[in-house]
Amino acid sequence: MTAAITAMNTAVVGVLGTLLAPVFAQRLTARQRAEEARLAGERRKFEERRAHCTAMNRASRQFHTLLKDAVHRIRDGVYTEQERTQLEEARLDRYAEAQMIVPERILQASGDLNRVLAAGDATVKRLDRGLARDGENVGRALEDLKAADPCLDRMRELMRRDLGPFVWIGPGWSKRKALGVTD
Repeated sequence: MTAAITAMNTAVVGVLGTLLAPVFAQRLTARQRAEEARLAGERRKFEERRAHCTAMNRASRQFHTLLKDAVHRIRDGVYTEQERTQLEEARLDRYAEAQMIVPERILQASGDLNRVLAAGDATVKRLDRGLARDGENVGRALEDLKAADPCLDRMRELMRRDLGPFVWIGPGWSKRKALGVTD
């Protein structure tokens, strides 16, 4: 009787294994697909955040450069309408969409930078119109714009710390610990 029970148990286990194997395979496949979708979403979010940080950095640096160029051209008496338009377009080329995605500490650094750049823009416009305030001149404007350099560096540093550099290892993104960024 023991042999018969063992044979029956073996048969039942075999039948159950045969019947349940597709269910287990389907669940495993579903889990793998969910994990792949999660990783793809993670990668997409990272790429989006990186694109927005790049755009913020580029727009800020371009605006800063155009402000300095404008001061030099005003000094030399060769500031044209085309350059005024270019500066205004750069001023308006802000990054409203990025403000919804990047972390608060980057927005704070961007705000600090924008205060310096906005003051520089106002000074450039007054100098261009011949309406300089007491003590405002080309030399002072260039000196004031130097205050943007540490703000630009701080914003870039925060962006780099936020973004990584990331490296692809195996099943997911990993941030390098050397930058002090935790996963």
